Amino acid sequence: MEPIYSQHAPEPIGPYSQAVRCGGLLILSGQIPLDPVSGKLVAGDIRIQTRRVLENIGAVLVAAGITPAQVVKTTVYMADLAEFPVVNEVYAEFFGQNRPARSTIQAAALPAGARLEIDAIAALPARE
Repeated sequence: MEPIYSQHAPEPIGPYSQAVRCGGLLILSGQIPLDPVSGKLVAGDIRIQTRRVLENIGAVLVAAGITPAQVVKTTVYMADLAEFPVVNEVYAEFFGQNRPARSTIQAAALPAGARLEIDAIAALPARE
């Protein structure tokens, strides 16, 4: 296993890596809407928070040398599934034509009082 870190994504708030390269996969830990500079939850509605989560995921992908096009699976955890249409809209903008497999779960509570968390699995190109 090889840990992957990006300075453009928030530091982990626990004893875990932002992502781990394992074989041909990149396993990304869940990202919540933390500002990577302040380490605090971003203010704003679910649209703003979803963008921040996906920007954090994007930064970790870049650190691994890949793009959202390589993401094959995500899990979306939400405090309120009533906000799903907005999350889905922002999610579709981020992934474009790539349509990873996805599970969406309503959670009673998320870390740091977040309303949204997304984790991901991506396929890595073969190393030369």
